[in-house]
Amino acid sequence: MVEPAERGSTAGQRLGAPESFGVSTLEPGLRAPAQPPSRQVSIRVQMLDDTQEVFQISQRSPGKVLFDLVCAHLNLTEGDYFGLEYQDQRKMTVWLDLLKPTLKQVRRPKNTILRFVVKFFPPDHTQLMEELTRYLFALQIKRDLACGLLICNDTSAALMVSHIIQSEIGDFDETQSWQHLLHNKYLPDQDAIRDKITDCHRKHVGQTPAESDYQLLEVARRLEMYGVRLHPAKDREGTNLSLSVAHTGVLVFQGTTKINAFNWSKIRKLSFKRKRFLIKLRPDPAQNSHHDTLEFAMASRDCCKVFWKICVEYHAFFRLFEEPKPKPKPILFTRGSSFRFSGRTQKQIIDYVKDSELKKVPFERKHSKILSISSLPPQSSSFRSQVPKESAMSVPLGHQPDSATVGHLAESNGSDEAPAVTSSINGFHNAPKAPSSDPLQHRQNHHGTASAPDQQLLNTDDCPLGIPHAVVNGNGSVNDLGVGSTVALGLEGRQLSPLTSPLLTEAGYVRNDDEDEARRKKFPTDKAYFIAKELLTTERTYLSDLQVIIESFQSAVAKDEAFPDPVRNLISANYDPVHKFHQGFLKEVEQRLAQWEGRSNAHIKGDYQRIGDVLLKNIQGLRQLTIPLQKHSECLVELERVCRSSRKVETLCREFEQQRVCYLPFNIFLLRPLHRLLHYKLILERLCKHYPPTHDDFRDCRAALADISEIVLQLQGAMMKMENFQKLLELKKDLTGIDNLVVPGREFIRLGCLSKLSGKGLQQRMFFLFSDCLLYTSRGMTSSNQFKVHGQLPLYGMTIRETEEEWGVPHSFTLFGQRQSVVVAASCALEMERWVEDIRMAIDLAEQSSSPNTDLLSTSPSDNKLLEDGGAEQESEEELCGSRSSLERQGHRGNTTVHVCWHRNTSVSMVDFSVAVENQLSGNLLRKFKNSNGWQKLWVVFTNFSLFFYKSHQDDYPLASLPLLGYSVTVPSESENIHKDYVFKLHFKSHVYYFRSESEYTFERWMEVIRSATCSSSRSLPSTRKDLY
Repeated sequence: MVEPAERGSTAGQRLGAPESFGVSTLEPGLRAPAQPPSRQVSIRVQMLDDTQEVFQISQRSPGKVLFDLVCAHLNLTEGDYFGLEYQDQRKMTVWLDLLKPTLKQVRRPKNTILRFVVKFFPPDHTQLMEELTRYLFALQIKRDLACGLLICNDTSAALMVSHIIQSEIGDFDETQSWQHLLHNKYLPDQDAIRDKITDCHRKHVGQTPAESDYQLLEVARRLEMYGVRLHPAKDREGTNLSLSVAHTGVLVFQGTTKINAFNWSKIRKLSFKRKRFLIKLRPDPAQNSHHDTLEFAMASRDCCKVFWKICVEYHAFFRLFEEPKPKPKPILFTRGSSFRFSGRTQKQIIDYVKDSELKKVPFERKHSKILSISSLPPQSSSFRSQVPKESAMSVPLGHQPDSATVGHLAESNGSDEAPAVTSSINGFHNAPKAPSSDPLQHRQNHHGTASAPDQQLLNTDDCPLGIPHAVVNGNGSVNDLGVGSTVALGLEGRQLSPLTSPLLTEAGYVRNDDEDEARRKKFPTDKAYFIAKELLTTERTYLSDLQVIIESFQSAVAKDEAFPDPVRNLISANYDPVHKFHQGFLKEVEQRLAQWEGRSNAHIKGDYQRIGDVLLKNIQGLRQLTIPLQKHSECLVELERVCRSSRKVETLCREFEQQRVCYLPFNIFLLRPLHRLLHYKLILERLCKHYPPTHDDFRDCRAALADISEIVLQLQGAMMKMENFQKLLELKKDLTGIDNLVVPGREFIRLGCLSKLSGKGLQQRMFFLFSDCLLYTSRGMTSSNQFKVHGQLPLYGMTIRETEEEWGVPHSFTLFGQRQSVVVAASCALEMERWVEDIRMAIDLAEQSSSPNTDLLSTSPSDNKLLEDGGAEQESEEELCGSRSSLERQGHRGNTTVHVCWHRNTSVSMVDFSVAVENQLSGNLLRKFKNSNGWQKLWVVFTNFSLFFYKSHQDDYPLASLPLLGYSVTVPSESENIHKDYVFKLHFKSHVYYFRSESEYTFERWMEVIRSATCSSSRSLPSTRKDLY
């Protein structure tokens, strides 16, 4: 017997009405006819570019269905910043409620046009991570200017209109610009400032539409009326006022002047009663105020309700971490409104875009005579994530590229177009180069990490296909597909990174596992052999790094007369002998390992199963190189001096760093010989620990260890100073607005991401901790990818206190300085512990100095306007029309450790850098993707918190890289079906890679060095370091 399905209770049943059992009149075996599908209704929506689109929805569908259709039509990821507004039957402009049925709100759909507009205006346009989103915001600013909603002075208005014109017609042409202003109305009183507009337009030569959007939003966001929508009201005395809501709270205007503001943190409750709007404030003990309720009279109850709803939504969007959950419905009576915010909060949007694998697709600017094409950014599988974006390649509309031309830049849904192949190098195809000048198009660089287009790292873990990126001209550029780039084509014509090219994937050569096992068994199994083999593999990498200095760099600077001969001769005189010595050392190690493995003609293997005698002989030879090694610090200082004194030399060195062979900052190569001494010491320590005292090789290893320890001790002071000096030089390139970062006595301690609490809420900031001050910055969105300084806190006299309970923000602490206090929050308890420990240590260092350091990091006058918080100068609207930021004058730096920390929300200390120097490693590994079957052999180098991948150790430059900050290294579980020995797994979110080593020793070494990069050290700086400066 089949039991009847349970039915939900109706309202009548809950109130006690008898249950009604219906009697069927159908013949046995017949069913009631299916209900006809809901009738479709056409809804017209006007977009921000003034086009109208018609969408079909069912009669009963909620507003969210229509809104999602609009976002899908635009391929818009960050759609939650926008909304649909319309005029109801009362002629009031209201927002479409996404939870209620559309037709219950829009009573006459045939006669109503909904408008797709910006609903939530963020305080900082850099929080808009997608280029299309910034373009739509720029259209909203353009509309607000034309309608008179965005009121400002003539200087700001002229500057904004000039950016709009630049994006629409391109570079300034007097006749064309004048005609364009005559036929287009951007301001109500445009004619009065036409000359100012043209003067500003002249200064934007070379500025792409994407950059124009960015500059337009940069000006607009600083205006008092930015994003303000006024709601008329009166106070208790009957004075005519206007209310508005912003990310900070509720604002009060008299005319267009803001006269009061109530921050969300001070508001206890917002409500309305009839046509009175009530703001209940939290009592202020300092003022002993008893009046904690403010009352404003509005035109009607409906006006109050409309404003109250948008206040609720603004508060939820900017202040909450996630969408509020609906309240349970009461059975009998309701009290108050059930309205709630629906959609993702701003934090959820930012996290979603960062975590998703996104990809750009082309989109057209309706009012622009320039077509911008996307250049292989991220795309998600969901329709809300297929965000169309433009590239920096500008093409006149009359010559739009066809699908075959655009195929290598973007993938369309369901089909792929293969780009034309110009040449092939080492099995990798080169894509034709697309001219680019877009400062927002972040290009990957070569410093062991990767760049982040639209705040998304384009590297091994965050690239569109979830695979390591290609290193192009030392740049790893995927966005800028240049001639000579190592970007490969997949079997279906897709652009893949080198690690998924036919050379390195299962489509290429896959090792036979049985053959590999047989080969492994033929080689020695003694741990000493694998320690000696580590010496060989790392020596090969070291010699290759020396060749970057004495061959690649010397040949590059020899072609330019601007580079001074004394500096070139100094480098040559102190690095050539070291290179020559290590060439001979490498040959001896290779010969000894060949004899050890039995691959030579020597059959008496007992005398050759050792490495201590080779090390002892050559380390004694290193004593003759002590003077050149001591001169290496002088080479670094002299190179920096000539770069500072000559712009041509600085440009020459920066261009060399863009070459593929220079896969790290060049200054790091200059310190390689000093670092190599540490490696010899660590290898000898492992050998002495492994050998028993009676072993034949123990005596030589112990003697060699004593010699190398003496050399290291002799050079250790200079080494630590040079490491700090090199790090300050590298950070100097990552920061803008700083004149004197590299000064005697200043020591770098830690850098990383913290959230700063301000009137705008929690905002991500990059903090830089030095021995005398603390800087906080934000990442620029122009071509340089530098970080601009927002504030500077001297450490002298500073105190620190954990204030999680006080502010209600997890992992937060407050820094109390002499001039200002800053509340910051870490991403987790461990990060907070590291920051608090290092800041307290830095405060101790500052207190121990002879006097307070008043010579803080000063900024040039042109960069003072970049400072926004604390003691920073406030920008006036007139200052915004000044010269463009120095960000645009620097080289591209989208891939440094600083950028990786920014995108993965972590931090790195100077101790971590020192540990990474000691833990450099290289050798062959077998690599496997999560969904692939075979294992591919790669030459892998670990340095600078990254893995660099080569086809073999003889390659001049890496094919791809994988920054490891944020990754976890573990052993595969049984469920992963990796039935091999010595396999470790790297995973970051959804990205998983398996690596297989040849022995237990090499497996443990790789796990050790990778953990040193993925797990930040919590150790304090050595006490000796404090005495060095």
